[in-house]
Amino acid sequence: MGKTTGFLEYRRALPVLRPSTARVADWAEFHTSLGESELSAQAARCMNCGTPFCHVGEMIGGTTKGCPLQNLVPEWNDLVYRGRQDQAYESLIATNNFPEFTGRVCPAPCESSCILGINDDPVMIKEIEVSIVDRAFDEGLVISSPPLKRSGKRVAVIGSGPAGLTCADELSKLGHSVTVFERDDRIGGLLMYGIPNMKLDKSIVDRRVNLLREAGIEFRTDIAVGVDLSAENIKREFDSLVVCTGSPKPRDLAIEGREARGIHFAMELLRENTKQILGSPLPRTIDVKGKDVIVIGGGDTGTDCVATSIRLGCKSLVQLEIMPQPPDRVADHDHWLTRAREYQVDYGHEESIGVFGSDPRAYSLLTKRLLSNGSGDLVGIETIEVEWVDGRPVEIAGSEKIWNADRVFLALGFTGVEKGRMLEDLGVELTDRDTIRVDASKQTTVPGIFAAGDCERGQSLVVWAIADGRKAAASVHRYLQAATLSAHP
Repeated sequence: MGKTTGFLEYRRALPVLRPSTARVADWAEFHTSLGESELSAQAARCMNCGTPFCHVGEMIGGTTKGCPLQNLVPEWNDLVYRGRQDQAYESLIATNNFPEFTGRVCPAPCESSCILGINDDPVMIKEIEVSIVDRAFDEGLVISSPPLKRSGKRVAVIGSGPAGLTCADELSKLGHSVTVFERDDRIGGLLMYGIPNMKLDKSIVDRRVNLLREAGIEFRTDIAVGVDLSAENIKREFDSLVVCTGSPKPRDLAIEGREARGIHFAMELLRENTKQILGSPLPRTIDVKGKDVIVIGGGDTGTDCVATSIRLGCKSLVQLEIMPQPPDRVADHDHWLTRAREYQVDYGHEESIGVFGSDPRAYSLLTKRLLSNGSGDLVGIETIEVEWVDGRPVEIAGSEKIWNADRVFLALGFTGVEKGRMLEDLGVELTDRDTIRVDASKQTTVPGIFAAGDCERGQSLVVWAIADGRKAAASVHRYLQAATLSAHP
């Protein structure tokens, strides 16, 4: 695929980003597109591998390797190189319902699994993917796809994140009538309120939702199943239902001083800020302007808090991580797919360097206490350095440090589903990880009720949510077909 000698002739280009000191002045997306000639050159680097690992989609060494959607990466790389963009788009959507989302927010496990990456920079897969779909939208190739005939079966999808939207899209294409229930005021779930606008502009989410609506999918917002609408009513009204409520329960930090004012979960900041950008009439409740901000947690959500705090005018910024600093990439054939994560400067870190002159991250630090003044307001935190021994952090005596902090954002990941009336009424079982128990087909312990995405997998990637949504939809379709055959033998 691509040019036979392309990987020898062309170097990997860097993604085209707006200057960091300019983009922090607004909420527009921070990335722009490569030109046609550069895209063709980058696609030409694809090596025509005998066994391309970029689309293997497996968990290896505890991390995702290759694309869980089995995207046909070598195929559409070849088509882009040859200038056959329309066919590249058809190849892309054969496996991925929403490449405009994954091309922006996916951490690209396909690239870390690229065979060229053993001893060179991997192919720029993610950038090529989003360029294909953006061009298709610009040229009017992306249209709604209602089925020619409806089956007469009705399916409810609870939750409108990436798994829910994918499941609804697939079931609608298969001819079933689908209603999506969302407890929030807008459709999109994590895509709408969990990912900041500069990373995924909300007009892109709305654009896709409008296409799904044109295809015949019904969306009902501001409805919390189990509160505003009973689960029993849904079970009576629909032939099957799919729970796609995500894994929204945040991991807390149970240490001294946690009750101080000024400590928030990461999603509180990201959600409120997106609502403000979209014109919410409610006033801000989290103010970081002129504040010393500390983000605890080194993942993508923590980085989103970093970038958001900079745009909101924080005075200073630190991002703490208990893990040691990852190493720079080292070419190692034997440990290519299983090696630990590598050091990277993400968009928020680059912006911090541009604004404050330094990377905000501090590694191998355990937060010991959250400090408040006599009025209960946060004024700082105390940390201690750790070293990792046999996979566990060991405190280093005498390494305590006090950091000034007016605001702390906890970005420590998520621990499972929100337990409540809906799951109780549905009667589904949970695992010991507080996820919904499903079998290999994504069916729960209650026949006819399925689950997809983070609510059954646990906290994961958008690309896994899409893959799970596709699998659940196929299983629901088989379930409905079997029910029809048994009713009309």
